[in-house]
Amino acid sequence: MPNNAPTIEAYRRVAPRGTVDFLLRLSERVRGRRFLHVNSTRSGGGVAEILYRLVPLMNDLAIKADWEVIEGDAEFFATTKAFHNALQGTEQVITEAMLEHYLEVNRASAARLRLEGDLVMIHDPQPAPLVEARPAEGKWVWRCHIDLSAPQRRVWAFLRQSVVKYDAAVFSLPAFAQRLPIPQFVVHPSIDPLSEKNRSLSRKEIHRCLDRLGVPTDKPILLQVSRFDRFKDPVGVINSYRVVKRYHDVRLVLAGGGATDDPEGARVLSEVREAAGRDPDILVLDLPPDAHRQINALQRAASIVIQKSTREGFGLTVAEAMWKGKPVIGGATGGITSQILYGVTGYTVNSVEGAAYRIRYLLSNPGLMQRMGEAGREHVRQNFLITHHLRDYLSLLVHLTS
Repeated sequence: MPNNAPTIEAYRRVAPRGTVDFLLRLSERVRGRRFLHVNSTRSGGGVAEILYRLVPLMNDLAIKADWEVIEGDAEFFATTKAFHNALQGTEQVITEAMLEHYLEVNRASAARLRLEGDLVMIHDPQPAPLVEARPAEGKWVWRCHIDLSAPQRRVWAFLRQSVVKYDAAVFSLPAFAQRLPIPQFVVHPSIDPLSEKNRSLSRKEIHRCLDRLGVPTDKPILLQVSRFDRFKDPVGVINSYRVVKRYHDVRLVLAGGGATDDPEGARVLSEVREAAGRDPDILVLDLPPDAHRQINALQRAASIVIQKSTREGFGLTVAEAMWKGKPVIGGATGGITSQILYGVTGYTVNSVEGAAYRIRYLLSNPGLMQRMGEAGREHVRQNFLITHHLRDYLSLLVHLTS
């Protein structure tokens, strides 16, 4: 947890007016209750990043918030990565032995972890079977962060056996919800505007970071920040850049890294580097999980930010970029379509050619880029800040435990 985590009062200067007072009043109704979060990693990926900021804020509001992490081996995370791909619609081969090992790791984690709480929130498929070991007291909620709109049926049928044992499920979008005999809620993920990744940076700080990363600023920067994952379509971004390059002298930066629960990252990174070839204007940056200031600087230095995902649970890099006043071109999928207001804060696209066309259009209209950036920042302020997320989780705590 951050030692210097901001208190809820610090958000008065960035959140919409009245937000902090509302949170203080709402928290009075659940003061002292234990809210436990469980996921599969403390670093890498949006879930860990959100919990790292959200749990201290809950404690500041006198909620007894905790965060536990299950432990797994390489075989376990290979299985859960296959789950992730299958649940987002890509056919996978998953054997009975893989399923049994997955359950075995969860049984071992259940024996090790303290799973008591007034509300226990289990994040994503990796720890979903922990519900089998739930104590008699407390409410349990399964929080799904991925796109579950068209899952591989066999894998969803297997996972559903655990999900139906929860008291409720939470999804990022209505389209991700499934037919379940338990209540379902929608909660958008969020960014923390005061975190190292999103706080204001001086021009000097930005240039210092880019110098250390070896990123020149002599031409417009097109940027995609994401894990090296095929669903993020980094090779498609390279192909779009190559179309744009015929008309505009630009530089492409693909910045990302891996997560401890994603064993495919190294293979995808190798594919991206091969696709980039020896083009000096394509920079592929493999960053550590804590490279928050570097990502902040890259997003602030970019002319246009891209998130050309083909499947996406939510894609918070879109909100991060809009908070920094940048127009965003994203894949027309998942939570990206909820964040980008088409033609107002950016564009959603379905192809390499569509992305290239919109990049060229924006580069030729700098006034439009500025207006989109300003509209995007206000859209994030109203809908995707951590204070909004905190309001939704406190409301859930009130609703399920009162």
